Amino acid sequence: MLDWKEIDTLLLDMDGTLLDLHFDSYFWLEFLPLRYAEMHQLEPGEARAWLHERICQEQGTLNWYCLDYWTEQLGMPIAALKREIAERISFRPHVEDFLLAVRHAGIRSVIVTNAHRGSLSLKIEKTAIDALVDNVISSHDFRYPKEAQAFWHQLQQVEPFDPQRTLLVDDSLAVLRSAQTYGIRYLLSIVQPDSQSEPRTITEFPFIDHFTEVMPNK
Repeated sequence: MLDWKEIDTLLLDMDGTLLDLHFDSYFWLEFLPLRYAEMHQLEPGEARAWLHERICQEQGTLNWYCLDYWTEQLGMPIAALKREIAERISFRPHVEDFLLAVRHAGIRSVIVTNAHRGSLSLKIEKTAIDALVDNVISSHDFRYPKEAQAFWHQLQQVEPFDPQRTLLVDDSLAVLRSAQTYGIRYLLSIVQPDSQSEPRTITEFPFIDHFTEVMPNK
């Protein structure tokens, strides 16, 4: 599927790509609505519906991912609440072996994530994922999400890369479209970002289930 001899830089999403998206899905769809319902004396279903609608209003923006924004908007300590269920944070299958193989092949690997630093630091604490790559960049540092072209332009200033010799692996189709527009040549999606959800049907981009399908061969 990939000729690794043509790739110098590997850009990697974190949640849903390297880490199981189930932690985030459970937090936003189950755990937080229950806590919100308790605080406001609502039925859990009512709280879940309201939160879903409110959060979706920010989809595609940096606010969607910003723990500070939601802490202010909801009046709840989002980062502290995430820590309460931190035992659910886990790698997707074969990720650690893949990242070690990438390093052995001499390919620069950089995590590029929309995760807020508050969430990112918790996941690094629980997985030490930062030790498996060359750099970790949060879009919040640039003030633009990966869905925006400005993100890639700023990334180029911090982590110079040749788009024609770069691979991005990301579970978000919107992010992959943005990277494609910027000119990144090699793009891969993830068929099952959340281990507790059904595999997705993806037709727009090449995709993998597990990283064993694309282990470096150089």
